[in-house]
Amino acid sequence: MRKLVLLCVILLLGPACLWAQEKDDKVEERIHALEQRVRALEAVVESLRAVQGGVRPVALTVRRPPAGADVDADAAQGTQQTLQGQLPVYGGGSALAKVLNPDISVIGNFVGAAGRNLLRPFPSLSLQESEVSLQAIVDPYARADFFLAVGEEGIELEEGYLTFPALPGGYVAKVGRMRAAFGRVNSLHNHSLPWVDRPLVTFNLMGGSLEEADVGIKDAGLSVSRILPAPRGLFLEATAEVYRGDSGTLFRASRRNDLSFVGRLRAYGDLTESANLEMGGSFARGHNDLGSLFVTKLLGVDATFRWKPLRRAIYRSFALRGEFIWSRREEEAGTRRAFGFFTSAEYRLGRRWFLGGRYDWSERAREPAQHDRGGSLVLTYWPSEFNQVRWQFRRTRYAERETANEVLVQFLFTIGTHGAHPF
Repeated sequence: MRKLVLLCVILLLGPACLWAQEKDDKVEERIHALEQRVRALEAVVESLRAVQGGVRPVALTVRRPPAGADVDADAAQGTQQTLQGQLPVYGGGSALAKVLNPDISVIGNFVGAAGRNLLRPFPSLSLQESEVSLQAIVDPYARADFFLAVGEEGIELEEGYLTFPALPGGYVAKVGRMRAAFGRVNSLHNHSLPWVDRPLVTFNLMGGSLEEADVGIKDAGLSVSRILPAPRGLFLEATAEVYRGDSGTLFRASRRNDLSFVGRLRAYGDLTESANLEMGGSFARGHNDLGSLFVTKLLGVDATFRWKPLRRAIYRSFALRGEFIWSRREEEAGTRRAFGFFTSAEYRLGRRWFLGGRYDWSERAREPAQHDRGGSLVLTYWPSEFNQVRWQFRRTRYAERETANEVLVQFLFTIGTHGAHPF
């Protein structure tokens, strides 16, 4: 009987003991794999600290998990195999050093001119502008952008503003010095234009002068924009801006409360999978150089059509744009009204070649009875995203009955990280 009881005990407890021993062996193997994994991670940490430059490594303590803990042996083994070789250090100390620095870029704009123009001539050779940009995320609620225009005669703050992109109610606000949201061309920097120069209407109606190459409405102020509810497939945005009131020869504030105001409503929609249309209306009001009692108003309408086939976008594309501006300037002798416009087209011949043209017609805000007109033929070559070469033949017929025929050559080159401009 005793032997029978002993046999039963052996039959009952034997498998359990074997299972417990097997489980202990698996736990030991898993602990061993984790130890190797921690050693490999410690080696990686020490190599990173060495790259940063003589930082004393911190010893890591490996703690064994309690007996019976469930450890993922497969994951440990996979990580162990991955860390057996030396891991690459992406960026190293230089990448870590620029974490708190802004993105910095410089865009050079070199222009050469040949031909005859007695009224608005370009210099024969000039580094017209070098734009230095500093852009960074300030915190989760704000972004800062600064653009310095470095010319042959000095440095000017082209733009410098703080953007708050996530305000309650879906609003986006900007504060600082900005190019006003009037039309399409006014908000573009020189290097973003599809031509070497700016249209005549910009000079004649928006505060240009013979000495200025970069004109338009730009001033210190506040901008608020919001996407409005619209039918499906239509993007609708409204922008309201208030400025100090000093913008070239267009607006001039004589008193503190002589502010200028700009408003814009634009709509965008896809016509097909390859074509889209954008239309906008703009309004600007401010006091002119005759004093606080005299006001200048601008009304603008713009349209842009783009065609880019999805399968051949890098080889074929087409853009057609136009802008129409009406000016109303108050003076002691009465109100002067003027009108001007430009239209342009650009076609992509291949991966790196673009062919375009532009027609200008504009009266002068101070002399509406006189008007200028002209046409341009533009050929652009893009060796890469960081370099452009552009040729422009420009023929202009001025109100003084002077005809100017010129050939302009432009070299654009970029170094550093330059953020994308608004679409």
